[in-house]
Amino acid sequence: MREELSINLLFPVLNERLRLRSGIEKTMAYLRENVTIPYKLTILDNGSEDETPQIGRELEEKYPEVTYVRLEERGVGIAFRRGIELNECALVGYMDIDLSTDIRYLGRTIHLFREIPELEYVNGSRFARESDTRGRKWYRKITSMGLVFLLKVFFHMRATDAVCGFSFLRRETAKRLVAVCSNDNGWFYTIEFLLRAERMGVVIYDMPVEWQEDYNTTVKVWKTIRNYLVRIHRLRRAFKEEERRRKG
Repeated sequence: MREELSINLLFPVLNERLRLRSGIEKTMAYLRENVTIPYKLTILDNGSEDETPQIGRELEEKYPEVTYVRLEERGVGIAFRRGIELNECALVGYMDIDLSTDIRYLGRTIHLFREIPELEYVNGSRFARESDTRGRKWYRKITSMGLVFLLKVFFHMRATDAVCGFSFLRRETAKRLVAVCSNDNGWFYTIEFLLRAERMGVVIYDMPVEWQEDYNTTVKVWKTIRNYLVRIHRLRRAFKEEERRRKG
């Protein structure tokens, strides 16, 4: 007997006083109008120092479906892991609070999981052939595409994107991946998550999306890319060591 579908939307945030309320309220409006399965929203606050905690608690009080969780460590990786640990829904995944990926693709994601029982992982992509990316600054597009190129060269990644900010999985698959991934706290954790899923043969749908650049983004591009290069080197080394131990 198939488990009844339910979904938990994770929102990792850091100093998001300008976007948190709007992002949650727009998501709630969409869910109430378009989604018939049970849903939860979990705000995972990575140690914000602005009014984010106050806004998060206000949203938790306003909406029964919203939970605010305070984390004292920073990084999307730790927020994603904690969200999966706390999750009790059949589906779990994360979205950027700025809703860069059109919210309509949430409904598409739920439909895919409902109609394809063997599907385990939906990976949003800005770079699939059918994707529509608007407002992207040229230098950010180059660095993002450069990252995808490196992941394909060094890890033979099959997905067309790894950091779209829109990924959902079945609960059991998410827990299985957390068990084998590193404890990286940053954005690269979500990349490792996807790469390990591919290596483990997880059934993944690389979903083209409509994606809108947020000009108020807090991402520091060059610092992020330098961090990616270091993480790529470390993960390659880890994969090689794992292969050596398997063969030995």
